Amino acid sequence: MASDEELRKKAEVIAEEKKGFYTHLVIYILVNILLYGIWMINHGIDTHPWPIWVTIGWGIGIVAHFIGTFISTGFNEKLVEKEYQKLKNKKK
Repeated sequence: MASDEELRKKAEVIAEEKKGFYTHLVIYILVNILLYGIWMINHGIDTHPWPIWVTIGWGIGIVAHFIGTFISTGFNEKLVEKEYQKLKNKKK
């Protein structure tokens, strides 16, 4: 069983990862607002929205960051525990 100190360190790492994701998301939103604003001022809404390519490309990165931060955390923990148990059983 993990000590309180180990749990606190693990919680700090998880919190930093989540903070990193939220920072990335806010920057993504603000930059996209800026790009769409530039597009609308310079070309109007009747032309092809060129910022869509930035939105899509960077959006794929945001989705990957989300998966890495929120979804794969539990998956990684399960893999670590499984490997730990294998090594522990070999030791006996």
